[in-house]
Amino acid sequence: MLALELDEFMVELKDGSIKNVGPTNKSASAKLFDVESVEVREFGDKRLKFVFEDDSGNEVQVSLFPEEAEEMAADVESLAADSPVFE
Repeated sequence: MLALELDEFMVELKDGSIKNVGPTNKSASAKLFDVESVEVREFGDKRLKFVFEDDSGNEVQVSLFPEEAEEMAADVESLAADSPVFE
């Protein structure tokens, strides 16, 4: 399941082009639940790309620098050692 939250979001669609309407105070968040597959690959020269997909074909891609990916891996290892989620 993909959940999108768009705040203060308005665009104009004209002749196949999307144009911002109003101030630039827009923000968005995306959440993907019930992930069925995860892929990690190189992205350019300096980043890793994480690709998460659910069984409906919804996909979220996240690129991280290696340092950020290492921090995330350390957080997962810490949870694996202490959290009942991994039992």
